[in-house]
Amino acid sequence: MDPDRYLARLGVDPAEVWPPTFETVERLQSAHVRTVPFETLSITGTPDGDCGGEGVTLLLPALYEKLVERERGGFCFELNGLFGWLLEELGFDVDRVAACVLDDDGDPRPPANHHALLVTFERPYVVDVGLGLPKMRWPVPLEDPTDPDSAGVAWRTVESDRPDADYVMQTRRPDETWSDRYIFTTDPRQLSYFAATCEHLATAPESTFTGDPTVNVGTEGGYKRLTPETLTEVTDGEKRERAVAPETYRDTLESEFGLRFR
Repeated sequence: MDPDRYLARLGVDPAEVWPPTFETVERLQSAHVRTVPFETLSITGTPDGDCGGEGVTLLLPALYEKLVERERGGFCFELNGLFGWLLEELGFDVDRVAACVLDDDGDPRPPANHHALLVTFERPYVVDVGLGLPKMRWPVPLEDPTDPDSAGVAWRTVESDRPDADYVMQTRRPDETWSDRYIFTTDPRQLSYFAATCEHLATAPESTFTGDPTVNVGTEGGYKRLTPETLTEVTDGEKRERAVAPETYRDTLESEFGLRFR
């Protein structure tokens, strides 16, 4: 780990990350979700089949090489996996915790299908740079809501009445009610704890990650998302879409998301 190189990837001055305060992790989390894309190209490859598809590993040196040195993105196990390491190197009190994004019917399957972080100051906060959409842009305290972020999205945790979870992470978009995003426990885990579920999600035909590639990244007032056919940009609640031809897909990856295959 070269923390300064990781910070340069995020566009953060190393002089701004000491001491390890709440404001520091807030700055890092916001920069991360606006810089390092959530993407599944290591699983699916690009639509033309020429790049990506190399598979996913949770070995920290390999994650550092991918996300920092090659300036790629990843999905939750990769993004929070490496970000947790950075926070540890910078002196934060951080634990890895197991979460589970819920199906439409409310079932948590497969188990531990999401990896989040708990960073403790005077109280614990959920820190998460590994979500698809919407993005969590700053730490969320246990049992208290946050104010809406620059995209108008608010987050909160509430105690869970389920036997398999301590808390429920909820989110609320403008003009909507609170909805469950995922459940989680607060038991500390090693990154290796997620290896089996990571392998399943990266290889199983029924996994949502083994279909079409998806790429998204936060912006100041919203997000950008790329599918094989469409680039969508949402800013301050306004949505714009444009078609993406197969021959321009990789150019769009580079120009809009900073992703290069080399």
